Amino acid sequence: MIRILIADDFALLREDLRETISAQEDMEVVGEAATGAELVQLSRTLEFDVALVDIEMESTTAGIRAAETILAEQPDALVIFLTAHETENMILMSMGAGAVDYIVKGCPDGELLRHIRAAYAGSPLLDARVQHTVLKEYSRLRRSERSLLFFINNVSQLTPAERALVRCLLDGFKVREIAQIRCVEVVTVKTQIKGLLRKFGCSRTKEIVELIHQLGVEHLF
Repeated sequence: MIRILIADDFALLREDLRETISAQEDMEVVGEAATGAELVQLSRTLEFDVALVDIEMESTTAGIRAAETILAEQPDALVIFLTAHETENMILMSMGAGAVDYIVKGCPDGELLRHIRAAYAGSPLLDARVQHTVLKEYSRLRRSERSLLFFINNVSQLTPAERALVRCLLDGFKVREIAQIRCVEVVTVKTQIKGLLRKFGCSRTKEIVELIHQLGVEHLF
């Protein structure tokens, strides 16, 4: 039997879920909670395999916080989030909490049951949109990681004059203004800018500034 905990602040939905699950020969509901705090307490006293958890209960992320606590204490537990939200941010928060699946409320009973059985069998049925969102974020993080390593390596090779030039660019100064601030010729600033562009593999100073902001490393200058 797949032992299931249900957590949702809407009593009618908990009742519907309990009836649907209890009608299955291979499933049983072992506990119900109306808040994330209640769910955490139940998880410590009841034996369960899968927790169906609403994300929004006593707070907008109560289910996520509860899942994080449960999985920290019971790493083998399986959490499936039930939610009315399909935003990319909510999906990423859910997956980041350690959930194995994410189901939008209102899906057909058969689909819900398939997701529970698949998660229990070790093959969660993440839908295509969730998979796409997670993979896109993974790719973004990998790109950022590579960009940061590349950037830090190049920063270590900058001369003091080039660092000062980058600071001026971050402050929004134009070439002539930078020349006046640093008491050098405009042609000198332009030559230094060409060197910066070459080191960072950029074609415009705006790209360097955007990269620094994107990586959050303004403090290095």
